[in-house]
Amino acid sequence: MIKWQFQQRIKANQMFSIPRYKRRKGRMIPAQKRALEELWQDYGITGEGVLDPDAIFGRRAPLHLEIGFGMGDALLEMARAHPENDYLGIEVYLPGVGRLLQRLREMEITNVRIDRRDAFVVLDCLPDHCLARVYLFFPDPWAKTRHHKRRLVQTAFVKKLEQVLECGGLFHAATDWGDYARHMIGVMEAAEGFINQAGSGKFYPRPAERPVTKFERRGLRRGHEVRDLLYERI
Repeated sequence: MIKWQFQQRIKANQMFSIPRYKRRKGRMIPAQKRALEELWQDYGITGEGVLDPDAIFGRRAPLHLEIGFGMGDALLEMARAHPENDYLGIEVYLPGVGRLLQRLREMEITNVRIDRRDAFVVLDCLPDHCLARVYLFFPDPWAKTRHHKRRLVQTAFVKKLEQVLECGGLFHAATDWGDYARHMIGVMEAAEGFINQAGSGKFYPRPAERPVTKFERRGLRRGHEVRDLLYERI
């Protein structure tokens, strides 16, 4: 039954094959390459099919997911501050993956696992209602009008969130692009399975627990206003 459900998800996902991220190449420094070679077996997700969070982490704990963790600053800080939670991070940018692996070893953090696949693929592999929180911090805004269809937060994405978040689970997004912020709030407000924690049509005051990343600092230096969205799965 589980295998059949997974196959049905994959078939449905083929309808949404538009690229949603830019494959940044970047240059990996030797230490990042070594970390990727030596530590992936300890922190990386390599299997296919339905993921079993309890088996992956070796325990049962609230599971948090960050989509597109960049260089891993926010994910690292959240995992360090909350050892009672487990954290799954998704990122396709290899220098960022290598850097996070380095820091996880240096700080002896054990409650993080990393997946390098597309976010939709990972969401398809997760059991229903297994996530306590999903984070999307400073995603690619796809600023040009003709590229708006590539933005991650669309109706199909929200339906997947509704599938993997537990009742009472939270989706927390942040961006310094005003147009994308308004786009996201429009998509989320139209979703029946979520309620805006700030009130209908409003942005949430910056939560103190959200770590400040280099992307946020860069946006602030450019005079951009950072907006947070916090939606509860009902």
